[in-house]
Amino acid sequence: MTKVETVVLLATSLLASMPLPALAGGVPEPSGYRMDDYRAPVPATLRGARVVTTSEAEALWREKQAIFLDVMPAPLKPADLPAGTIWRDPTRKDIPDSIWLANVGYGALNKEQAKYFRDALVKYTGNDDSKSILFYCMTDCWMSWNAARRAVEWGYKSVLWYPPGADGWERAGLPLEERRPQVAP
Repeated sequence: MTKVETVVLLATSLLASMPLPALAGGVPEPSGYRMDDYRAPVPATLRGARVVTTSEAEALWREKQAIFLDVMPAPLKPADLPAGTIWRDPTRKDIPDSIWLANVGYGALNKEQAKYFRDALVKYTGNDDSKSILFYCMTDCWMSWNAARRAVEWGYKSVLWYPPGADGWERAGLPLEERRPQVAP
């Protein structure tokens, strides 16, 4: 075998062993949670979960076949608001009939946040770890990836991840409704 043939063989072997997202210029799936820069390109996969398209999410929604959890963080009240300024809890437009379970998609959750998240999953699934739970936030948002990964880690068997999020849903011309957040302690 010539040197050129050897190099070609090695390069072909290396490319064949790379995950598909890395070959496509995508983001490789990390081994842990995303800890910062949450609004950035996400991987195309999530081990242990099923990634769904907009049409699949729409079918699940129309047939009421999954619990839809929006995990977008809730904006915090600015600390420097002038005295007497009225602060209203934020609203968000999300997929109808969703639950906005804010602040549970961070890479690290404190004990109270983790308990709140676990308790919410038990509540909304009726303590049935086989119920389908669909996690989303926005396009290129790691919050939903982290939350879905955590549900998989906690033993939920039908975890769905919808990467396009509420803005992808809206781009498809599907309805949105205003929602207020449920916020972890």
